Amino acid sequence: MKAWIFLILPLAAALSAADLPAGLPALPWHLTARPWKPLEIPATAYLDVIEGVCRVAVKHQAPDGSIIDPYLKREHQYSTPYFAFAVGVLLQGQRGGELKEAGIRAMERSTAALAGGAKAIPDQHGEFFLAALSEAIHLYAPHVPEATHQRWQQRLATPVDAIWEGSKSHRNNWRTYAVKGQWRRDDAAFVQRHWDDSQAARILLDKWNLYQDHSSDPESLAVEAVGRGNLLSMMDAIPELAAAVRRGTQTSLLLQSPDGQAPVNGRTDAHVFNDVLYQLAFQSLAGRTQDKRLAGQYQRAALLAFQSLQRWRRSDGEWAGSFFITKNRFEPGERAGYQPASQWGNYNGAVMMHLGEAWMQRAFLKSEPKQQPTPAEIGGYALELDPGFGAAFANAGGMQVAVNLRGDTAGRYERYWSAMGVVRFSRAGWDARLGPSDGERDFKTGRGVSFAPTWETAQGWVRLADVPHRYRVAFAPTEASPALVRFVLRFIPLDPAFGPLCRQDFTVTPDGVLVEQRCEAPEGMRTGITLPLVKDDGQPLRVKVEGRLATVSYAENGDEQAFLALDAGSSITATDEPLRSSYGWLTPARTMSSRVFIYPRSPGDPPAAEVLQSFQVTGSGFSTKLGAVRGGVYTGRTSAGGSCAGAPIPFNGPCQFLAQMEGARVMALETDRAVTATINGRPVPLRAHVPWVRAASR
Repeated sequence: MKAWIFLILPLAAALSAADLPAGLPALPWHLTARPWKPLEIPATAYLDVIEGVCRVAVKHQAPDGSIIDPYLKREHQYSTPYFAFAVGVLLQGQRGGELKEAGIRAMERSTAALAGGAKAIPDQHGEFFLAALSEAIHLYAPHVPEATHQRWQQRLATPVDAIWEGSKSHRNNWRTYAVKGQWRRDDAAFVQRHWDDSQAARILLDKWNLYQDHSSDPESLAVEAVGRGNLLSMMDAIPELAAAVRRGTQTSLLLQSPDGQAPVNGRTDAHVFNDVLYQLAFQSLAGRTQDKRLAGQYQRAALLAFQSLQRWRRSDGEWAGSFFITKNRFEPGERAGYQPASQWGNYNGAVMMHLGEAWMQRAFLKSEPKQQPTPAEIGGYALELDPGFGAAFANAGGMQVAVNLRGDTAGRYERYWSAMGVVRFSRAGWDARLGPSDGERDFKTGRGVSFAPTWETAQGWVRLADVPHRYRVAFAPTEASPALVRFVLRFIPLDPAFGPLCRQDFTVTPDGVLVEQRCEAPEGMRTGITLPLVKDDGQPLRVKVEGRLATVSYAENGDEQAFLALDAGSSITATDEPLRSSYGWLTPARTMSSRVFIYPRSPGDPPAAEVLQSFQVTGSGFSTKLGAVRGGVYTGRTSAGGSCAGAPIPFNGPCQFLAQMEGARVMALETDRAVTATINGRPVPLRAHVPWVRAASR
């Protein structure tokens, strides 16, 4: 009983623990723990990608202008108007002139369908037609005869009640498309009415002003970006709408993976177009944010999302230039991670449509914000989302941990969309697909895989992700500074007789994550930790499991994920059957070590075997050839940070700090309050969150 008390306390505090630091979603820190440089991605790169998708889509255009889905063999949803919009963007950018006639045919087809009403629109997706065509028509004005343009305008004047299925249906993100279209048709009263009627509560009542679609449980962080992004386009309509989408989008800076990916969780997670939705939101606010630093963060985040997107761009034969639908390289006909709506035409259409909107936001800026490191690249925070999303995020120095506190127990479209446990480890400047980037729970078997406790029963090993209906997970951050974040996860069985009560203590640093697990279990029950290893995402990965070390990489000299079992005499085994997530096949490896270190390694970093050999757990932290945690301070190869008490740099008072280092030399320094540091024997006065940078001559 004493162990149970030890593991649970302070449970009440854990369930209501404050997010760290105070003031989130604003993050005051500037310096990064790892080397950083701006991304050199011109606005024309957006057009290059749009044009590539359009050139594949036009191969599937019918004589009447419709885009025929190559797998369904028919026009599907909004593929045609989205293609028309994308070609219009190319023409606006003085590109793709040979696609102009195809774009005009698509406009003719789409406007005629819109004028025919809901039943004439493919799959009755009138809301989406309205949003795309109400903007596209302006792009084509210089390129078509006046009579053609007037005909399209007359068709676009079709009343909204004839276009959709009715005001009582599709009140979730579909409604935001209709509202967006009506806003572009100068119907401000419609915007206000449907904001009050169906949309305000979805975003105003959320803890962080994220958009709750109510289309999966837990809520979808993918569809969240759809609703919030569409509302963001109407910021000028309603002040409280503007305030909500601004705060929600600033929050999403904390959720973006440091490698640019949108977060996972909920319906349609791990779809490629999710990254474009994040890009569009960030790009929009980059030009509409007066705070120059925050605007620069949005610009950087948009470019990270665009860079992330390229990993799923196809280069094979007739498909070259288009995209896979979900974040893998399986043949699309296998429909890995799909929902029924996931088709080639509409979701490639979503990429080119929203990327076109992002280009328009960027291309017409009077001056582009200077890129600044994003919160996901800086770190120093730990936060729990609204209970509807059931997720938490922690980040130190650009090393991010994403946790699903709840798992999907109902399913939708014969998929469980969220797996309970840690589902993403990612790091700045590193390929987070190896992290892994997601967990999985198979709908048919109920088996799941995530980084979480596992235990042995008479029927075999049970993984936490198998039984989300039998557990609750409590998240409690205890410390957050730019180079060191600590938090606790408590895995609590709803029925104490069902399984073990476990606690995992996380120490997050810029170079890796130490996890220490303790479980209270019936006598004789063995417990361990599941380690998800990405085995194959349509191309086999290099997976090696040997002794206390498991590593995964795409190439011999590329990025590598390493799991290190730290207890002497322990081992890692990988004999369980893999499960296929939206990212690929995940092998649920297992260790009974009570301590595991997660080490995302880049080329040039010390080999994982050397890190394992050098690892020592101490009373106040740990040490390894990568760096060391001593109390509240982390000291690594490129940075040091944490509490000023015990820092390698003398300070004249209490504070938190981050120092960029070259060996023992301090190259840059930032603190959270006004203090004086002693550097090379000289006093250096510092102001709160105003970085000191060593002069080049020193």
